[in-house]
Amino acid sequence: MFKSLCTKKYLIEGRGGGQYSAKSLAEVLRGAVEKAGIKKPVTPHWLRHSYATHLHEGRTDIRYIQELLGHQSSRTTEIYTHVSNREIKEIRSPIEDMDIKI
Repeated sequence: MFKSLCTKKYLIEGRGGGQYSAKSLAEVLRGAVEKAGIKKPVTPHWLRHSYATHLHEGRTDIRYIQELLGHQSSRTTEIYTHVSNREIKEIRSPIEDMDIKI
């Protein structure tokens, strides 16, 4: 079990508090996918992508997502995020809020 609910650096830490190996994480994920009965392929990278996309759709600023993912460039982070047509339709131009009399 976990010693603490707070980790120091990683979302999921190994027993010694360090980083999980990619192999270990893939094995844990594979087991969870199997137990859940998910038939679609799932990879740690896809989870990372989904995490970033959901944060973005939840209105988290791209700079925060960049920091959470450990990216040096925001361009790398932008690859992980999708903008739906629904969100684009919700954007209001600042001009629409101006009280202009002609």
